[in-house]
Amino acid sequence: MGLINRIRQHFADSIRVKQEALERLAAPLADACGRMARALLQGGRILACGNGGSAADAQHFAAELVGRFETERQELAAIALTTDTSILTAVGNDYGFQHIFSRQLRALGRAGDVLLAISTSGNSGNVIEAIRAAHEREMQVIALTGGDGGQTRALLRAEDILLAVPDKRTARIQETHLLLIHCLCDGIDSLLSGVEK
Repeated sequence: MGLINRIRQHFADSIRVKQEALERLAAPLADACGRMARALLQGGRILACGNGGSAADAQHFAAELVGRFETERQELAAIALTTDTSILTAVGNDYGFQHIFSRQLRALGRAGDVLLAISTSGNSGNVIEAIRAAHEREMQVIALTGGDGGQTRALLRAEDILLAVPDKRTARIQETHLLLIHCLCDGIDSLLSGVEK
């Protein structure tokens, strides 16, 4: 195939998936921006979790809100549940890896907060437990997955939002998740600044 052709194929596939995601996810993504902005305006927080690349995405999202995305503004309340190694290792050792996010949610989450749950397959056990814990705390859930949403789809309630990237390949899903996260950050900023209503 040749290396240049392989590179071209990666670009072509990524563009195709993003175009399909735009058609399917623009409306629910705008809804997710609105829900997150309302939660922040009402004194709520956004807690984010995921594994591997999705953990990096959770941290990236929290950093954009606490710091800034593209324009200067006040700090926004966001926490990545993937960063405290003492909690992660203690809970993982004492209770099992599937509980590393859910125990943090039960400790930190409250009604009015939002969980950003990221799992490319939609089947990550600890993210599923986090969704259950968020529901116990009367939090809304915004789930970023791929494919058909996996087990996450069945767990979500009517007030939750599923943003499932229409592809099964992890690399394509992760690339599109980053774009969705940037859209969330921009949408939140636009709503909070009054640019969009």
